Amino acid sequence: MSTGTHEYADDPRNADVLISVNGTLVSRDKAVVSVFDSGFILGDGVWEGLRVVDGGIAFLDAHLDRLWEGARAIDMDIGLTRDQLAARIFDCLDANGMTDGAHIRLMVTRGIKKTPYQDPRVTIGPATIVIIPEYKTASEDVKKKGLSLFTVHVRRTAPDMQDQKLNSHSKLNCILACIQATKAGADEALMLDPDGAVATCNSTHFFIVRDGEVWTSDGLYCLGGITRANVLRLCRDNDIPVREKRFSLVDVYSADEAFVTGTFAGLTAVREVDGRVIGTPPPDSDHDGDRTGPVTRRLNALYKDLARRESVRPV
Repeated sequence: MSTGTHEYADDPRNADVLISVNGTLVSRDKAVVSVFDSGFILGDGVWEGLRVVDGGIAFLDAHLDRLWEGARAIDMDIGLTRDQLAARIFDCLDANGMTDGAHIRLMVTRGIKKTPYQDPRVTIGPATIVIIPEYKTASEDVKKKGLSLFTVHVRRTAPDMQDQKLNSHSKLNCILACIQATKAGADEALMLDPDGAVATCNSTHFFIVRDGEVWTSDGLYCLGGITRANVLRLCRDNDIPVREKRFSLVDVYSADEAFVTGTFAGLTAVREVDGRVIGTPPPDSDHDGDRTGPVTRRLNALYKDLARRESVRPV
């Protein structure tokens, strides 16, 4: 069963990884948090996914910017400085001997509560900080054949409801979208904004290519994606026309190419949306069945190079 862009091959080394729980390194089977933790009870917290590249972490500063922005938005004190948190992450990587081909889930919740209730004032301890590093690389088979997307009825909410720019632990709308897409036989969900314009996917950002021009949503109804921002930057720096704009499914179905972006897999081509084949598939003899279009292929190469050049290493 495909899990879309997050599909990966199991690595036996992950059975022995050490996980950082509030600064203490523990084995995977002993990495636990309290049932009174704000994240467990309410999904009250923020998180980041980080990619380990060439001994460093790709775009670490941008990820920490987003983490601190989210913490401020929910009025939560992380309890560490940026440098202290970065040091803790690198200490965890060092303890595991990880230098490449790894993915980190960094989670920060409001902490332990006196009683199971939503009011932050019943929190009785500091923030809970968990760092889970794993040996994980995106499936090359999935990237080669491309994704199938299904447009779901679950909408992205407006900023005056639950602001979609907030990378919170509470991801229920994305989970419901993922379930609907899976039931429809697709890899991931394509989600619309409240007016029916294309917004994003349930776990990645969505782009199309039309007549050599790259389009993505205006960004109001989606997370401030780090990979998304870097793709926009790469387009502008390499004379690839790019637009952040509102567009509809009619624009998607007639696109020349489509792709999604995310920290884990980078850029992944989309082969079909709602049963419509995107673009004209190249003959298998030309690309060995690879559904990646020429603009997506160029951006993918540029992105891989950028991630290595902008990988932050421990001081």
